[in-house]
Amino acid sequence: MVKTMNVESFNLDHTKVKSPYIRLAGTTEGANGDVIHKYDLRFKQPNKAHMEMPALHSLEHLMAELIRNHHDSVVDLGPMGCQTGFYLTVLNDNNYEGILDTVEKTLKDVLEAEEVPACNEVQCGWAASHSLEGAKELAKEMLAKKDEWNSVF
Repeated sequence: MVKTMNVESFNLDHTKVKSPYIRLAGTTEGANGDVIHKYDLRFKQPNKAHMEMPALHSLEHLMAELIRNHHDSVVDLGPMGCQTGFYLTVLNDNNYEGILDTVEKTLKDVLEAEEVPACNEVQCGWAASHSLEGAKELAKEMLAKKDEWNSVF
């Protein structure tokens, strides 16, 4: 039997999920009633494939910047250490279909991008590790399977 962990994703059986998907990974309610919704945006099949770091890094920059054009309550968008996806956190928005729409619009924006935002030594901690072409390929792959996003298992 596997020990229950404090981190939600550590309790997810990664051998049973089927990527790509977008799932609500959890909610946290603040003392004043605000609710943070954390979404698991899984691009690659766990333990079978991963995003190469330059492409993942550029996709993170692009999505983190562009997603805010489509959603007013984004707290953060950050990569998973396993390089299979991202976590998206939003404030006071439990509209799953709206999140799917926001992600779709953001990925379409990635395909139209001509440069990676903040891809320089002043604004980025590893500016040499980027690939706009790789980010676009990841976005294209995810969009091609949009009909599967709501099916985790």
